[in-house]
Amino acid sequence: MNWYGKLNKYFPVEEMKSKKHMEMLLEEKGDVYFKDESSTHVLMYAEFETFIFIDYLWVSSKTRGQGIGHKLIEKLKARKKPIILEVEPVDYDDTDTEKRLHFYHREGFTHAQSIGYNRRSLATNQETPMEILYWSPNDDSEEVIFDQMKQMYVDIHTYRDEEIYGKSYQLAEEVLSYDENRNSKDILQGLKKSKPEKS
Repeated sequence: MNWYGKLNKYFPVEEMKSKKHMEMLLEEKGDVYFKDESSTHVLMYAEFETFIFIDYLWVSSKTRGQGIGHKLIEKLKARKKPIILEVEPVDYDDTDTEKRLHFYHREGFTHAQSIGYNRRSLATNQETPMEILYWSPNDDSEEVIFDQMKQMYVDIHTYRDEEIYGKSYQLAEEVLSYDENRNSKDILQGLKKSKPEKS
């Protein structure tokens, strides 16, 4: 199975970019958008001047627990820039969502509770609320992370969207919001104390 097939099988349809979209990013934004893959992992990420965005991280179920995910995150942390990613809130019918949160919690990520993020999927036409996690070597504020998310959304998520999908994603202002008083509990603090296997 190729790298796209692995991601497509693992991630929900509403979170997946089309293969064409990702190939165009790799080809036309090759100075920003990258693929790091082996037989046991696929990491898709964008590296900007001031931050890194993890688009997709997949580790083979056969090799989970061997520290592959940890090594990939450490490699990104070595660039000394904030690292941002989107996650689904915990869905107890899907144990992978909780495992993913445990993994990022262990890697030192923080939940950006002031940032609201809700976009309509072009694949399903359903609204998909997501949460933002980030790691920062310099304790950047959530406001800084919010500005970086907006840049990523425009440059990566909506890149040539009308041409690729036949319709456009919503504008960043409609999808992302910043509110220090947002009523959001820390999704990482609610995790069970049991120690899950490593990714």
